[in-house]
Amino acid sequence: MINSQSTANHIETENTPELSLFLPVLNEEDNLRPMHTKIQEALTSLGRTAEVIYVDDGSTDKSLAILREIADGDARVRVISLRRNYGQTAAMSAGIDAAKGEILIPMDADLQNDPKDIARLLEKLNEGYDVVSGWRKHRKDKLIMRKIPSWIANSVISKIGGVPLHDYGCSLKAYRREVIQDVKLYGEMHRFIPIYASWAGARVAEIPVDHHARTMGKSKYGISRTLKVVFDLMTIKFMASYQTKPIYVFGTFGLTAFLLSMIAGVWAFGLKFVYSISFILTPLPVIAIVLLAISMQFFLMGLLAEMLVRTYHESQDKAIYTVREKIGFEKESV
Repeated sequence: MINSQSTANHIETENTPELSLFLPVLNEEDNLRPMHTKIQEALTSLGRTAEVIYVDDGSTDKSLAILREIADGDARVRVISLRRNYGQTAAMSAGIDAAKGEILIPMDADLQNDPKDIARLLEKLNEGYDVVSGWRKHRKDKLIMRKIPSWIANSVISKIGGVPLHDYGCSLKAYRREVIQDVKLYGEMHRFIPIYASWAGARVAEIPVDHHARTMGKSKYGISRTLKVVFDLMTIKFMASYQTKPIYVFGTFGLTAFLLSMIAGVWAFGLKFVYSISFILTPLPVIAIVLLAISMQFFLMGLLAEMLVRTYHESQDKAIYTVREKIGFEKESV
């Protein structure tokens, strides 16, 4: 008699591809067919089982219709159509959630990433890394509007995030499933996935990849996105330092405000009793009271943040650590 659980596991293993490519798509009707041709060629040369997931992020052109045609002609293709344009982070998250492969590879659908580089990403991954990020070393973009802001942003992100990469904005990366499957993305945080993975103990590497100039369609990126990245970077820094101990940052500000309040109060009393200067002739009493109120607010916000953090971790039974490997535990069952 065949064990049903073993059969189910065998079927699941057979249906699990080695690679999952996922591509966010927004109004790329001219690029999709040539892009998929390049992907097919790259996958054929690799000789590994794979799935290709296109996430249509509310396209208003013929992108979705073309994706349906591509899916009809290639059994490896899956298409996710979002109800509206949610942004690249949401589209990336949808691709991650749908992917079944052991290795997850995001990339752009605008022909600027080259699928031939997937082989090089996998080679680097096989050296023992968990994340391999592409670096558009010879980037084919405008110097003032794209390259210089990117250089500055990557330098700042590397310093704050603690993961020194040249190109956080390059979509072409390779991840082992276990370091990305529990990552929750918000805002514009898809570019910070290597940082999240590093926090979870992942080994991160970077290799140069090809980058082609856009020849069809319009770029969806602009200088306005820089402001969003700055705000997300502030969130990243806060989470990196105080995610499990927010009282430290709120308490520090509260204590600072309290000490300044005491100084202003003592100064005001000194002026009153030493120099006979009335309280109404100096702003110090008002400053002392305002700072005292602010310090109390910071302390209370810190306590509230502590309660929220504990609720978050305990309600989901979410550990504040991750385990890379367990050794010797199998002896317990002997």
